[in-house]
Amino acid sequence: MAKSFQSALVLAVLGFSAASVQAQNTFKIGEINSYKAQPAFLEPYKKGMELAIDEINATGGVMGKKFELITRDDNANPGDAVRVAEELLSREKIDVLTGTFLSNTGLAVADFAKQRKTFFLAGEPLTDKLTWQGGNAYTFRLRPGTYMQAAMLVPEAVKLKKKRWAVVYPNYEYGQSAVAAFKTLLKAAQPEVEFVGEQAPPLGKLDAGSVVQALADAKPDAIFNVLFGADLTKFVREGNTRGLFQGREVVSLLTGEPEYLDALKDETPNGWIVTGYPWSAHNTNEHKAFLQAYQAKFKDYPRMGSMVGYVMIKSVAAGVAKAQGADSEKLRVAFKGLQLDTPFGKITYRPEDHQSTLGAFVGRTKNDAGKGVMVDARYMEGAQFQPTVAEVKKSRNAD
Repeated sequence: MAKSFQSALVLAVLGFSAASVQAQNTFKIGEINSYKAQPAFLEPYKKGMELAIDEINATGGVMGKKFELITRDDNANPGDAVRVAEELLSREKIDVLTGTFLSNTGLAVADFAKQRKTFFLAGEPLTDKLTWQGGNAYTFRLRPGTYMQAAMLVPEAVKLKKKRWAVVYPNYEYGQSAVAAFKTLLKAAQPEVEFVGEQAPPLGKLDAGSVVQALADAKPDAIFNVLFGADLTKFVREGNTRGLFQGREVVSLLTGEPEYLDALKDETPNGWIVTGYPWSAHNTNEHKAFLQAYQAKFKDYPRMGSMVGYVMIKSVAAGVAKAQGADSEKLRVAFKGLQLDTPFGKITYRPEDHQSTLGAFVGRTKNDAGKGVMVDARYMEGAQFQPTVAEVKKSRNAD
C-alpha cells in the first residue's frame, strides 16, 4: 500500500512538473466569443486563428515559446463574457486576453480589462465606444469601427444624390453606433438630406414583414442597412418579395463579407454599395500567400472572419515580441504604435485611441449565377478614415 501511494505521489509530482514546464514554454492566449450565436463569422474566424498559431509555432514561436489558444463561448451575453474572462485569467492562467464579436460583449470585457488591469485585444466589436468614450489604457481593437466604415461608405452615398433616406439596424450598441456615424457624416457632406424612416428591430428577432412594409411606407429614395447574419437574410428575402429595393439604392455595412453573401445565395440583390471582403479578387503578394496557406489547410476559401482571427493572433505575436513578454503593463505600452504586416498591408495601432489602421473594401454586390459576390471593390486604407487626434481627445478618457 505504501509503495503504491509513493508511486502515485511520484507520478503526480512528475505530472505537475511536466505541466509547469509546458506552461513556462508557452504563451497562453485566452479568447472569448459568441461561437454558438454567430457561427457564420466565427467558425472561419477560429480557423484563421488556428492558421496563425500554426505559422507562429512552425518558426519557433516568440522568444522561444510556442503559442497555445484557449477559447470559450460567451453565449452572446455580456455577463457571461465577463465570467468567462475571469475564468480564463484565474483558472487557465492565460497570458493575453482576446476576442469578442458583439459590441455589447466587447464593451463588457473592455471594462473588465480596465478593472483587472489586464491587456485585451478586441478583434471584431465595431462600436466606437470601445476606443473612444469607453476606451481605456488596456483595450486595443483590430477592425475598423462603425465611424471608419461609415466614413468609407458616405462618399459613395453622396454620389447617389438621394435626399430621402431610411435606416434599418439591430437595436443594440453596434447598430446604434453605426447609424449615428452614418447620419452625422452624411448630413455634414450633404446638408439637404432627410431621414424619413427608421426601423430598429431587436438583434436576432427581426419581424421582416413589418420592417419591410414600414420602410416602404416611408417612401425613401435610398436605404442605409446595418443588419447582418440571419436578420440580413430575412430582410433581403422579404424586401425582394415586396419589391422594396426596386428603384432604390441601398448602402449596407458588412454585407459584402462572404459569410453573409454565402447565406443570401440566389437571393443576393444586385448593386448594393457595401463594405466587405472580395477574397478572390485581392491580388497582392501578401494576400496570395495567406489565401494559399488557408486553402491548403482547410480546403476552403477564407471569409472576413478568417482574416480577423488570423491578423488578431499575428498582432498578439508582434506585440509580445516588441514587449519581450506578455506582462500586461509592458504589452499595452508595446501596442501603442505597434506596426505589423498583414494580408491587407501594413497596419499600425494608433497610440491616441488604440485603434488599428486596418481598412476595408468598398464595392457593390452582384448575383453571379445564383451566388453572391462583391465586385468593383477598392481597398480603403483605414488611416484615411480615422478621426483626427484632436477629435479623439475630445471624446476619449485619458489613459
